[in-house]
Amino acid sequence: MSKRTLALIAATLASAIYAINHSIAKGVMPHYIQPYGFILLRVGGAALLFWLISFWGPKEKIERKDWGRLVLCALFGMSINMLMFFKGLSLSTPINSSVVITLSPVILLILSAIMIKERITLIKSLGIFIGLAGALLLILFGERVQQNAPNIPLGNILFIVNATAYALYLIIVKPLTAKYHSITLMKWLFLLAVFINLPVTIGEFSEVQWTSLPFEAVWKMTFVVVGTTVLTYLFNIYALRELKASTIGAFIYLQPVLATLFAIMLGVDSLTPLRVVAAALIFLGVYLTTKKPASA
Repeated sequence: MSKRTLALIAATLASAIYAINHSIAKGVMPHYIQPYGFILLRVGGAALLFWLISFWGPKEKIERKDWGRLVLCALFGMSINMLMFFKGLSLSTPINSSVVITLSPVILLILSAIMIKERITLIKSLGIFIGLAGALLLILFGERVQQNAPNIPLGNILFIVNATAYALYLIIVKPLTAKYHSITLMKWLFLLAVFINLPVTIGEFSEVQWTSLPFEAVWKMTFVVVGTTVLTYLFNIYALRELKASTIGAFIYLQPVLATLFAIMLGVDSLTPLRVVAAALIFLGVYLTTKKPASA
């Protein structure tokens, strides 16, 4: 099996786990743990696991010139990205979150044009417009409040901030993936993220009644730490070694499909005509922005 095929499989598995996470994480917030407290559990648990794994991994030293980039990666990929997603998920719904964050490839293209001077064609510009129109449709005309979703528009806006931070992370981390092993990167990124997130998250983390948590809450929290955090970041870092950042971003297509099916099966969310239209616009926008130009 080729390295590219393995990278594609890794990216697919990461998207599938992320899709399930929309409903799993929503199932424990805010009753058992608040969103920011959940982030400290997530990055702290992931840091511990990655450092344990690193004892059997390569022994690499981070060069001094790379520490600034490493801190930025932790800030955008393991702090702002996660904080905005979990806070948005506590305010909005699993299906909304999975639909809105599909804007990541569109945002990735915009940021790539700004940061690395990637050319935006007329077709890609149209894709950006259509994709953003779909997101605005959901934010401006979607439901305002739903059971266990007290402020859906604000939650959807936070998902866009989350997608922007994640797109920045993909661009910034790319050079490091060619230089260091995945385990080396993850152990340092998540350790840095613990300290970056601590001032914002420690308050909600200390409020959790750990000794009285039911098994349902424990396994869901474990899934988020081990599956959604450790496995997905490893899969994506591995995939980034062989694939372009924009290609990784395109795998986000899978998330709303799988997340919607899972949310409906669990009965935690429902599909509405407006969501279908918004998703169709976003999908079309992402398709146009990631479509390769025809050969001359």
